[in-house]
Amino acid sequence: MHPFTLERPRDLPAALAFRPQAGRNDAPVEYIAGGTDMVQLLQENIRRPDRLVSLAGLLDNRIEVGPQGLRLGAAATMAEVAAHPDVVEQFPVISEALLESASPQVRNQATMGGNVLQRTRCPYFRDVGYEACNKRAPGSGCAAIGGENRWHAVLGTSDDCIAAHPSDLAVALVALDAAVEIEGADGQRTVPLGDFHRLPEATPHIETVLEPGEVIAAITVPANPAARRSHYLKVRDRASFEFAVVSAAVVLEMDGAQIRQARIALGGVGTKPWRVPRVEAALTAASLDPVELRSAAALAAEGAQGRGHNDFKIELMRRAIVRAVEIAGART
Repeated sequence: MHPFTLERPRDLPAALAFRPQAGRNDAPVEYIAGGTDMVQLLQENIRRPDRLVSLAGLLDNRIEVGPQGLRLGAAATMAEVAAHPDVVEQFPVISEALLESASPQVRNQATMGGNVLQRTRCPYFRDVGYEACNKRAPGSGCAAIGGENRWHAVLGTSDDCIAAHPSDLAVALVALDAAVEIEGADGQRTVPLGDFHRLPEATPHIETVLEPGEVIAAITVPANPAARRSHYLKVRDRASFEFAVVSAAVVLEMDGAQIRQARIALGGVGTKPWRVPRVEAALTAASLDPVELRSAAALAAEGAQGRGHNDFKIELMRRAIVRAVEIAGART
């Protein structure tokens, strides 16, 4: 492990004054909160900051549900949010996504902000024995493109990176039109979660829109009665403590047996949580008839590019959409 200095600032402004940078391997100063992902990356020499700034006790951990919707403090844990009765009742897709993630021990420690910022599970990124990883070492290449890429993305990729985004929670939040409240040394701003993560393009090592000295303060989800009819479907290699091969978060507004509006986001297949607006548009005024659902879901593959081992994901994500819509549509 690379030696570092641990700073324990007295308050959030003092923490921001160090100008830490989240989500970049070339940052000399980084944050640590729950640490469930960070500690692994430090131990494996993937992240090598000279200084870590602790956010312990400095961030909001409240879970608030009101007429305007849901607000999750960045320090609220996965376990607390997943078990919150108002979240379970009004936003089941969030509770389901969290309960499908990690292990109970990790969920007790991991935070909302950290979950959204967690790093890819690409084995070439996670193993410093592989030199070619543009996300870890910009300009070194991408070993996954011509290597074992079963776990990798088919949407939003570039010639520099095909790593899939790992968060289940972020997929559910994107389907709910969530936003991120950002606190920085220069003030506050709010960014739609769909715009928070960047596509890799030629700079895969820059993963989010966060600037130095900025931190996620909270996540907000607008009130939406349709969110009660939502579902998170996760397809994975084993029943627990496994990341998604393909996942689908679905939020439906129904008019009797007809879909009035659909919001759908995919995980495991994109370099960021992936919204599918063409599928959503095709589902408007559709029924839950499997033929109609399959026809709409086929549009999710627009622009998809398999790299050999992950070609199967293109068909699997279509099927995941159909199944998730059927489950959500059956709810009352």
